[in-house]
Amino acid sequence: MDRPDLEIDRIWGEEARKRWRMYKAVKLETVSYEKVMRKHRAKWRFDFQ
Repeated sequence: MDRPDLEIDRIWGEEARKRWRMYKAVKLETVSYEKVMRKHRAKWRFDFQ
């Protein structure tokens, strides 16, 4: 991609607003950074051996 795609920017903007509204309304499950990294570090450990 040489240039920004305004349609993709618009779609991501809508998705970000939707997720923010859900988060503020406590309708979106959050996952801590630590939990995500534990999961992926364990996976990466096996993928690269």
